[in-house]
Amino acid sequence: MRKGKKELIVVGDRVLIRLEDGEERTKVGLYLPATAVEGQAVQGGTIVATGPGQPLPEVSDHLDEPWRIGAMKESKHIPMQAQVGDYALFFRKAAVEITFENERYLVVPQAALLALSRQ
Repeated sequence: MRKGKKELIVVGDRVLIRLEDGEERTKVGLYLPATAVEGQAVQGGTIVATGPGQPLPEVSDHLDEPWRIGAMKESKHIPMQAQVGDYALFFRKAAVEITFENERYLVVPQAALLALSRQ
């Protein structure tokens, strides 16, 4: 994800989620402090970036001399099920909150995603 001159690269099988505006408010508009929101087991947000997926080991590297350093090969990954633009429901406890360019995001492993809504 590029923002200005900086780029944020999501690695492995993780997704970067932007929380929806108003997620920290009740249905009647009351503001909930961060401690109340963190107590929720499930949360939702929009996926803004995904990693390449879980890397797969190269089988041929293990068949020959494992100590030999070969030329760098392009790595293969198990593709991600989540896509940019999906709305994701996920386990809040698995999320790690970060701030990038003054905006809050959550980094969530794909295994913590419960459901995806795609348009």
